[in-house]
Amino acid sequence: MTVVDNRRRICFVSGTRSEYGLLCPLMRLVKSDQTLILQLIATGTHFASSHGSTIDFITRDGFEVDENVPIDLSEDSPVSIAHAMADCLKGLATALSRLRPDIMVVLGDRYEVLAAAQAAMILRIPIAHIHGGEATEALIDESIRHSVSKMSHIHFPVAAPYRDRIIQLGEDPKRVHKVGALCLDTFDEKTLLSREMLSKQIGFDLGAKYFVVTYHPVTLDIGDEIVPVNQMLCALDHFSDFKILITGVNADPGNGSIGETLAAYAKKNETRVHLELSLGQYNYLSALSSAAAVIGNSSSGLIEAPALKTPTVNIGERQRGRVRASSVVDCGEKKDEIVAAISIAISCEFRGQLNVMNYPFGTPGAALKIKEVLKNVELDSILKKRFHNIKFAQ
Repeated sequence: MTVVDNRRRICFVSGTRSEYGLLCPLMRLVKSDQTLILQLIATGTHFASSHGSTIDFITRDGFEVDENVPIDLSEDSPVSIAHAMADCLKGLATALSRLRPDIMVVLGDRYEVLAAAQAAMILRIPIAHIHGGEATEALIDESIRHSVSKMSHIHFPVAAPYRDRIIQLGEDPKRVHKVGALCLDTFDEKTLLSREMLSKQIGFDLGAKYFVVTYHPVTLDIGDEIVPVNQMLCALDHFSDFKILITGVNADPGNGSIGETLAAYAKKNETRVHLELSLGQYNYLSALSSAAAVIGNSSSGLIEAPALKTPTVNIGERQRGRVRASSVVDCGEKKDEIVAAISIAISCEFRGQLNVMNYPFGTPGAALKIKEVLKNVELDSILKKRFHNIKFAQ
C-alpha cells in the first residue's frame, strides 16, 4: 500500500555564502518542524574554488543538499555571466521538476535567484521572496530584485519602507509580511567568537584593532573598476596601525580584477593584511563584532554591522537607496573622502553614539515568523495573482 506524505515541502535555493548564512536559522526551523520537509538546491559560487567552495559550509552545518546545480563562473565578463545565468536556469528547472516543492524560498537579488524564480514560475511553483523591496540604484541587482518580487507570491521584507515598495509594485498587502532582519537570529543562535579566538580560527593575528574590508563590483558603473579599489587601498595605508581582514569578492561581472588587486595588496602587506575568500557566516559576523569598522560597499555594512554596533564606512553608490542606521558613514570613492570617513567612524565621539542608535531592521525572530507563514499559508489559487492598485491623488 502506498503511504501518502502530506507534509509541506519547502525548497530553498542558495547560490552564495552570504545568503546561505542568512537562511541557515530558517532552514533549521523548517527541518525541525514535523509538518514540513526541508529541500535544498545549491548552485552559484558554492561550487567555485575561487570563491571558497562554500558547499562545504552547508554540509558541515548538517544539511543535506538534494540537488547540486554547478555553473561555470571561471569568466567574469558580462556575456559570460549571462551564459552562466542561462545554464543556471536550465539546471534549476530540472532540479525543481524532480523535487516538486510546495513552496520555493529565495533570498535577495542575485542572478541565481532570478533564474530560480523564472524556473519556478514556469513550473507553477509558489515563490516566497526574502529581502524584497530594497533599492540599490547602482546595481543590476535593483532590476533583478523587483523582477523576482513580481514573480513571487509571498514576500518577507525586512523594513517598513521595503514593504511599502513591494505593495507599490502591485503585490497584495496580505501577502507582504514585514519580518525584520534574519541576521539577528544568527546572533541570537550562537555566541560569536572573540577577536583572539577568531585570530586562531583564521591563522592570522588581528591584533588590538583591525578593519574588515569587503568590496564588490558596482555593476552599472562604466569605467575602470580598479580605480576606486586603489583609492580605497591608499586610504587604508593612511591607518597603518590597524590590521586589515579582507573578504572575498562576489561573482558579479568584473569581480576577477578586483579580486586580483585585493590579493596583491594582501600579499604585499602580509604582516598587516589577511585575505579570506570566504569566512563563512559565523566567522564573518564574529569578525564584524570586534572590528573597529567595516569598510567597503557591501550590504552587510548596512544590515549586519549596525546590529553589532560596529561603524560602517560605505564607499560609493553601490548601496544607494537602502535604508541605513546612523552608524553608517557614507563617502565618495576618492582617497581623501575615504580617509575622512574612516576618521569619523573610529573617533571616540562617533563610537560613543552607537549604543543609543536606532536599528531600523527589527528584533530577533524573523526566522520563526517566516516559518510559520510558510507552514500555514493557503496555497489554493495562490498562483493567480491580482494586481493591487493604489489610488493616487489626482
